[in-house]
Amino acid sequence: MSLNQRGFSLTEVLIAMAISSILLLSTSRFLPALQQAVLLQSGQQELEEEVWQRLFAIGKQLQRAGYCAGDCQGQGLVIGRKGECVIVQWDANSNGYWDVSASENDSTGFRLESGALEALRGATSCEGKGWEKLTDPDRLVIQQFVVRKTEHTGFAPELNIEIAALRKGQLTAPFWADYSVRGFNL
Repeated sequence: MSLNQRGFSLTEVLIAMAISSILLLSTSRFLPALQQAVLLQSGQQELEEEVWQRLFAIGKQLQRAGYCAGDCQGQGLVIGRKGECVIVQWDANSNGYWDVSASENDSTGFRLESGALEALRGATSCEGKGWEKLTDPDRLVIQQFVVRKTEHTGFAPELNIEIAALRKGQLTAPFWADYSVRGFNL
């Protein structure tokens, strides 16, 4: 072994360990805050995705409202409860009329009820039982669901859907989204 080889002295090792310990302790203080921020951000992302998913699904039904391959009787779109409920009818199997049988009903209703968005196949009114929850009120609270129909001379009516929702227990402002489609069959 050569006499010119040297390692670290005990003092240098102790100083390096002290600096490393201070850095490790200071960074570990920020870890819980970072985890909390990531959790809040992923929760907000999940909320936004679910709201947009519901908006697009309802929008697709509203676009189909009134379609008939023959002579259908009744209204293709009924908005009730000051916009918090909508019933859509369209000829899904193109047989020329709106079916009312239990197996092939051509009407679907959407409504806001007790903080949840609900749907009912074969809906004839905004009241009654048998509505299925589209959102889980223990996880997501829908504060606002409104459908508006706006007539434009010479154009198909514009159907606007608004949803405001927040995660259960969240103290921040609700996420609000607005989506518009055209009712070409109305």
